[in-house]
Amino acid sequence: MPDINETMGQYSELFMLLAAGTYTVAFIAFAWDLARSSRTLRAVDLKAAAAARAQTSTPPARVPVSAGISAPASVDRAASGVSGPAGRAERPSSATGGTAPEAGGAEYTADAGMRYTSGRRVPARVAVALTVLGALIHGAGVVTRALGAGRVPWGNMYEFLTTGAFAAIAVFLLVLVRRDLRFLGTFVVGLVTIMLVAAAVAYWTPVGHLVPALQSYWLVIHVSIAVLSSALFTLTFAMSALQLVQSHRQKTLAAGREDKLGFMRLVPSALSLENLSYRINALGFVGWTFTLMFGAIWAEKAWGRFWGWDTKEVWTFVIWVVYAGYLHARATRGWTGTRAAWLSIIGYLCVVFNFTIVNQFFNGLHSYSGL
Repeated sequence: MPDINETMGQYSELFMLLAAGTYTVAFIAFAWDLARSSRTLRAVDLKAAAAARAQTSTPPARVPVSAGISAPASVDRAASGVSGPAGRAERPSSATGGTAPEAGGAEYTADAGMRYTSGRRVPARVAVALTVLGALIHGAGVVTRALGAGRVPWGNMYEFLTTGAFAAIAVFLLVLVRRDLRFLGTFVVGLVTIMLVAAAVAYWTPVGHLVPALQSYWLVIHVSIAVLSSALFTLTFAMSALQLVQSHRQKTLAAGREDKLGFMRLVPSALSLENLSYRINALGFVGWTFTLMFGAIWAEKAWGRFWGWDTKEVWTFVIWVVYAGYLHARATRGWTGTRAAWLSIIGYLCVVFNFTIVNQFFNGLHSYSGL
């Protein structure tokens, strides 16, 4: 059994602290991007509405030059959103979360497919850069924890939370390469920061050896897949929560009421969020299926039976059932929209319950969280 390197463990804790601080600044930058972009898009809408009212209320032939209003044929296309000779894309309704240019044509939101469009969003770029920096520091914390313990760093609640938070931010950054999910940054980075703070405050455990029950190569296989699946579920949880908010906003706009959720102008439509969340949940469900299978195999090698109705085993199965029900209901029963979003959220709450309350307060063969 390798010796414990407490110095590396202390370095790990310092890296975790620095990562949490960096994520906090990134969280503020992502929030600034949402606020700034919502004000910009609102200004575009107001300008376009003013131009439209001017067109309808003033006869074209009588528009005086001194009034400062151009003839209808030369209405500012950047304000009206109509495609022009320069090829600027038409601006769909903000209720759908489509592409929308800034007043100067320099800033765009993600389109319904969440692909990147032309233009620059400086606060969002700063936030992504800070998130990448935080992830590098966070990764250094995970590695130094592993070096200090001489093993994989997920043998207790503290290590699972810090490693799980790193997996969540890594998945977010990987998806960000292909899809413009910067609107999710505030929520994902916020969740990761909460996980790091909870690990340090409520679940801190000094670097040490594994308890005998965990000294198996199945720990690497079983827990690593569980961590990755949980990271995917974290991403879909944030998307499902935003889906509910965006769905409510779209209904409000369709009813002709005032839009009080300006920051959601930057977010794609509820349907777009639901479709991407469904695909990611399907991938996470496959991973969770392997988590359940490999856990049963490990249980047979450790305790001589595949299944014993231990509390942890039961809740792992409950999570599998909830996400299986979500995928089945949406694919075959037409459970779309808010019902699908709520099922996804309930599934993630079960994941959180499993790795916090069950580990901490329920006795069983899995009660070795290090607390």
